[in-house]
Amino acid sequence: MFSLNFESHVPIYEQLYNNVVKLIAIGVLKADDRLPTVRAMAKELGVNPNTVAKSYQMLERDGVIYSFIGKGSFVSGSRSSDDLKLAAARKELAAAVDKTVELGMTMDDIIEIIKDYFKEGGSIK
Repeated sequence: MFSLNFESHVPIYEQLYNNVVKLIAIGVLKADDRLPTVRAMAKELGVNPNTVAKSYQMLERDGVIYSFIGKGSFVSGSRSSDDLKLAAARKELAAAVDKTVELGMTMDDIIEIIKDYFKEGGSIK
């Protein structure tokens, strides 16, 4: 259900965070669904439990999940699917901007690409 790319420059905890958000946004995970325990998730993915715990803490901080001590972590119903999709899209856009800036593009270059995208009806050349 969860997939990680160990070759990616995106930290594992962020990839896990994004996986959970995406699965909620597309309806695979629904309100009050129980997530695997930190230990079970870490074992399944082959990562350190602290990495999973960090993702769960971020998800809880952002209202995506809630936890009960001794019971586990559950999908929150407080954020709509559209909110989660927009949050995921913003993260992807921010990652793309980070990458272009690392490659030397300026803010003006990036803005020009976005303007061209809308002029061309959703296509970047």
